[in-house]
Amino acid sequence: MAASSRYGSMWCISPASETLGYKKQLIPSAQEFFQTHIASSQGGAVQSALLSYFYAQRSAVTPGIQAQAGFCLRCYVSDSILKACQTLDHLFGSDKSFTYRDLLPFVLNDDGRTPVILDRDRKVQLAVVGDAPPQTMTYHFFSIDVLGTFKMGTQPSLSLDNWTYLRTKQNTDLKKFLREFGLQHLSDWALLNRARPHQLKQLSERDRRLIEVFHDVYRRDRRQQLAGSRRCPNPSTIQLQEMMTRLRTKNLTIAAGELTSALKQLAAQLRQCDVWASRVPLEVPDPDTGIEAIRTDLPSHHIDAARMEQQEWLTFFHQQLQLALNDAIVQGLKNRIVALERSKKYMSLAPQLIPGLQLYYEQGLSLKEIAPVLGMSSRDQARRVLNPGDLLNQVRAQTVQQVLDRMLARAQKQGFAQTPPEPSYLRLLAEQVEAIADQEIFQEAVEEMRAGQGRSFTSEYAQQLRAHLTTLIHREQIHG
Repeated sequence: MAASSRYGSMWCISPASETLGYKKQLIPSAQEFFQTHIASSQGGAVQSALLSYFYAQRSAVTPGIQAQAGFCLRCYVSDSILKACQTLDHLFGSDKSFTYRDLLPFVLNDDGRTPVILDRDRKVQLAVVGDAPPQTMTYHFFSIDVLGTFKMGTQPSLSLDNWTYLRTKQNTDLKKFLREFGLQHLSDWALLNRARPHQLKQLSERDRRLIEVFHDVYRRDRRQQLAGSRRCPNPSTIQLQEMMTRLRTKNLTIAAGELTSALKQLAAQLRQCDVWASRVPLEVPDPDTGIEAIRTDLPSHHIDAARMEQQEWLTFFHQQLQLALNDAIVQGLKNRIVALERSKKYMSLAPQLIPGLQLYYEQGLSLKEIAPVLGMSSRDQARRVLNPGDLLNQVRAQTVQQVLDRMLARAQKQGFAQTPPEPSYLRLLAEQVEAIADQEIFQEAVEEMRAGQGRSFTSEYAQQLRAHLTTLIHREQIHG
């Protein structure tokens, strides 16, 4: 789909269409605005330019111009919303009583006609009617909600496509609807607890033993809990100890500190089976009309060989993600220490980096609280020395790049990618790696940093970073 096409036509609900339930609607004002103001922009600059108009970040931007830029972005977002609904339909296979058409009214509710902008805080939707002051809308378009919450230009950040997909899955009304079918967003422990036989077939022998033992202990205790207790709590120390004992009888020994991590990685593996399965195209152009239609050849049962191949890719991906995260944290800390030691202004404070980050991530102290503890003059000085946000950015960038390089090398070795790779293939692979890395690791790490007082750092990134900080401090004590 050409850029101008995606920014100039909107997918809207079409109840009259018995086949699809949606149709493409041309938006003349969006097409005109794109050709007049945006057509000369290239690549990512197109989206940045539209967002700057819509967010009124340019001088002399009137509500009318904002609304026109908004129409272009609403067109773009509608495509991602539609595909997210189709993906949810595809993920849950045949054991459900709904289709993507039942999901569309919750999120694909843009009429394609009403000019809309956001207030200064991007929380209130305002209808633009001629030269009159914009009026607060009583009915909200989900596409505008997506645009209002998108963080343009922040790092680490999701692309607008991935942000739309995430927001669609998290839509309150849609989640409430899915809950009626038992399809709520599950915690790691709930996901492991409900694992089905067809999922176990996709796992390695070691992982099958892990989940079988988890079921023996955790499911047994869940059945003994009081009726009405829906939340799946963390496994207790006693439960984990019993699991390790049972694993030893199956000739599988796992250290006490590794079992929880192994179970969480297994849950992530089950969760991402769905994510990667959803990457196949759900629509193909009709050879006669050229109109995209839902595929009829999607199998209801995957061939065992294909399933095994997919599982191998998933296992490889998660291995590389963990290895890359570990390497990136080590390198990020080294780079930060070297940069401080080379700085005349902060050379003397270089030894405080590791203790300071430990206070930040271990005790949850703010930079303002850390400054006097480490003998720094102010919060600003603590921020410039520790700079946890910049460290996170560096680790994320290096992690994503390493995983991308290793996935690409494997794809080329197995003949799935050309050498050099086609730009479109490389771009798609990069988007997938970035999206899953953010979903599993970095989005949670960012949200932890943005939290206020009383925050706690429990993300995968924070846990790995703390482990490295503890190791470095221990080495310092030995050699000190």
